[in-house]
Amino acid sequence: MMHHDYYRFMGGWGFFMMLIPLLLIGLIIYAVYQLGASKKSDDVAAKTPEDILDERFARGEISEEEYKRMKEALKK
Repeated sequence: MMHHDYYRFMGGWGFFMMLIPLLLIGLIIYAVYQLGASKKSDDVAAKTPEDILDERFARGEISEEEYKRMKEALKK
C-alpha cells in the first residue's frame, strides 16, 4: 500500500528519478574511457617515421640491410 502512495506522490516520476544516478555513473565511465582513448591516439600521432622504422627493426620485422636502406631513404 505504501508503494502505491509513493507512486502517486511522485506523480510517476519515481522511476526516472532512479535513472539519474545511473546516467551520471554512465557518463563518468564514458568520459574516463574517452580520455584514455584520446591519449592513446596522441601517442600514435606523435611517432615519426624514424620511430616507426626503429620499432620495426627492434621487433625483427625487417633485416639490418632493410633498416639501413630505409633509414637512408628517410634522410633524403
